[in-house]
Amino acid sequence: MTYVDDSFYDDLVASFRDWQRPELEVRDAAVRDECRRLLEREARLLDERRFDDWLALYTEHCVVWVPAAEQAGDPRREVAIYFDDRRRLEDRIFRLRTGKAWSQVPPSRTARMVTNVEVFRAGDKLLVRSNLLLAEFRAGETRTLAAWCAHRLAGGKIEAKQINLLERDQSLRNPSVLL
Repeated sequence: MTYVDDSFYDDLVASFRDWQRPELEVRDAAVRDECRRLLEREARLLDERRFDDWLALYTEHCVVWVPAAEQAGDPRREVAIYFDDRRRLEDRIFRLRTGKAWSQVPPSRTARMVTNVEVFRAGDKLLVRSNLLLAEFRAGETRTLAAWCAHRLAGGKIEAKQINLLERDQSLRNPSVLL
């Protein structure tokens, strides 16, 4: 399965450029509420470590992207903390199930808070901006990560997720909990 090709990248980069314009904002409360519920469900499934159910929220051709730059540009030309397509996400889930993924031994306990959900229309897709506060407890230590996220939705499923960390230029130690 190879779908992260130049046309996929071109579409991804174009989608996340100049999309948060007031004239593109969706004002329909029902649509915004549906998008908010999807993001909250995604957060809950990750916190419960229900990774198969989480991945079922995504389209067959999907990516999760954590840019290292302040302004995300083109992941082909800049460093990313990670850029995972569906196959890599499935690999991550497989490793987590083995119990031998060093980054999650012992497993993290997390609580994600999703707030400030805004929805924008981009052709036949929706782009959803939200704030994320992630509290993680692991190996006797608690840490907090903050980000704003962008989700691209197609047909009620997540096609792309961009996690823009506030602390992207600091030592993240173990970013595996970000999914």
